[in-house]
Amino acid sequence: MNTMTNPVPLIAKEQLHSFRFAQEDVLTDLAARQKRQWDINRATSLGNAYRGKVEITFQTAEGEKKRVDTTVWAVDDLFMILKAGRYIPIISVLGVEFF
Repeated sequence: MNTMTNPVPLIAKEQLHSFRFAQEDVLTDLAARQKRQWDINRATSLGNAYRGKVEITFQTAEGEKKRVDTTVWAVDDLFMILKAGRYIPIISVLGVEFF
C-alpha cells in the first residue's frame, strides 16, 4: 500500500497566537473561496453537534503553510473561532479536511 504523508507541519492550537496572518486572501479563485466557506460552516456544525475535530491548513503572513487539528466552535465574517479561544482569519485558510 502506498501511503502519503502531509508535508505541511502540524502545530498545536496553542501556538496560533505566535503567527502573523496576511491581510490578503490566500485563495484567489472564487470557487475555491466558496468551497472554503462551505467547509468552514460544515466544520462548525461538526464541532458544535459532535465535538468533532478537523484539520485546518493555513498560510502565515510570511507565506509558510501550517496545519492544526482542532474543533471549530464558531465562525463569523472574518474569523474561525476554535477550541480554547484560539482563532484563525478566514482569509488565511487554505483548506479544511474532515476525518
